[in-house]
Amino acid sequence: MGPGQLQFEDTLSAAIRDDKRTAIEVKQNTKELRSWSDLPAELLELILSHLNLRENVRISAVCKRWYSIAVSVRLVNQPPWIMYFPKFGDLHEFYNPLTRKTYCIELPELCGSRVCYTKGGWLLLCRPRTHRLFFFNPFSRESIKLPRFEISTQIFAFSSDPTLPNCIIFTVKHVSPTIVAISTCHPGATEWATANYQNRLPFVSSIWNKLVFSNGQFYCLSLTGWIGVFDPKGLTWNVLVVPPPRCPENFFTKNWWKGKFLVEHNGEILVMYTCYSAYPIIFKLDQENMVWEEVTTLDGITLFASFLSSHSRTDLPGTMRNSVYFSKVRFYGKRCISYSLKDCRYYPRKQFHDWGEQDPFESIWIDPPQDLSVFL
Repeated sequence: MGPGQLQFEDTLSAAIRDDKRTAIEVKQNTKELRSWSDLPAELLELILSHLNLRENVRISAVCKRWYSIAVSVRLVNQPPWIMYFPKFGDLHEFYNPLTRKTYCIELPELCGSRVCYTKGGWLLLCRPRTHRLFFFNPFSRESIKLPRFEISTQIFAFSSDPTLPNCIIFTVKHVSPTIVAISTCHPGATEWATANYQNRLPFVSSIWNKLVFSNGQFYCLSLTGWIGVFDPKGLTWNVLVVPPPRCPENFFTKNWWKGKFLVEHNGEILVMYTCYSAYPIIFKLDQENMVWEEVTTLDGITLFASFLSSHSRTDLPGTMRNSVYFSKVRFYGKRCISYSLKDCRYYPRKQFHDWGEQDPFESIWIDPPQDLSVFL
């Protein structure tokens, strides 16, 4: 066999080996691609929900299936965080229900104060000993003083960012079943304006906040489920002729009034009834026919409930949609209690909470800062 023949066979053998190696690599790559493409939708949704908006848009170009899931969990909005108020000391914790991370800030400015309401990253706080109310932003550390007010009620709300000229602070207290005293104020005012209003129907204000601001008016849920409406421009008060929602008998147990939450979303008024071992029931106010309608889906909306201020969000990751998140964390601070209307179950499973045992001033939902460097 001549040298030429040997060279030809060596070249042929090398080519065969290269073909086999290439075939193996292609097979391995195919398996790898198949393994990624065959990921269960729930797992893929969970992974993509942790991406920021830019990463989400890039990953959605992989294939049609990834595009549909990426769009469904695209993080366009941020959920509020839980802010915890310590019984001792100045260290305040903030819990992100999406990432399950906790951040801390020393806030000596809040010493001796008690939270009343929150909106847009601002807290409305009071100092019961001095009858002082003030606004405070825990991230910018900006503070806005308000006139003295004899604090004989826990029920407060404000309409908008206190740096805006149209911000109104509102509080209501029943004098008798047929009369309420309503007080209002605004940043920069020197005193509160207080007036008594006659009720068309009996109205006893709730002990804890059941207040929302919607369409230029304050909506207030009474202790027994009636809705009172105050118009700050027209200075009018009206108790709506809408009988309270009907609930199963087991909802009217000890401290049943604590487990009710009032939420506003795009002009819609929602009320939620909870009971220790029963699933929450949510009703929407049909303002045209003046009736409460039970809802079985939130159509992608997420509710965030707490004693002193409840909120709603849209365009959150898919795993958070159509659910209610409560201002309570289980498993050593690692898991926020939530209820899924889609799955008809609590997460973590059977981690419902007895709101009769909850300290109302322990926690509240607050809009997080855009810049996390405030926690450094």
